[in-house]
Amino acid sequence: MINRQSSLLPYDQQNRRNVNRDGLTQFFRMIHSRYVLEELAFVCIGTDRSTGDALGPLIGSGLEARGIPNITGTMEYPCDAHNLHERIPRISGELTIIAIDACLGQQRSVGLYSIGEEPLFPALSVGGKFPGVGTYSIAAIVNENGPKPYWTLQTTSLRHVMKMAEDVVEAAVRGLGVTD
Repeated sequence: MINRQSSLLPYDQQNRRNVNRDGLTQFFRMIHSRYVLEELAFVCIGTDRSTGDALGPLIGSGLEARGIPNITGTMEYPCDAHNLHERIPRISGELTIIAIDACLGQQRSVGLYSIGEEPLFPALSVGGKFPGVGTYSIAAIVNENGPKPYWTLQTTSLRHVMKMAEDVVEAAVRGLGVTD
């Protein structure tokens, strides 16, 4: 578990690893070596009302379309700041959660994925104070952190976010051994 003080740092400054798509595939392979697919739940956090924050629901919808079970957070039914506290308790306690969200980070880290065997703290980049979610976490660094993080997320390139979402879905499919 991350202590409260370290969780206030941007994801790319914590005790986590920043990886590219291949590293993300390896992360999913490591998880798959410990759990079968049916023991996992994906919590894809975000909203379709902000281009940068649409990453989570895009991933959730992509995973669902590929037949991956136990998805919370899709374009149709987002898991966001308004309903997170209601949606998380509905997930079976027998499932291991992989939490996924967009985040802001250092310029050199944009386009990478901050992964960890630890909870994800939703909305951290924009000053949110939510409890940690998940046993495993992926924070996709969609843009550079700056003085106006909410505005930065709102104006992040949708094309960039969609590409990162596609990469996460493909990494999960490959790493978890899903066949179409």
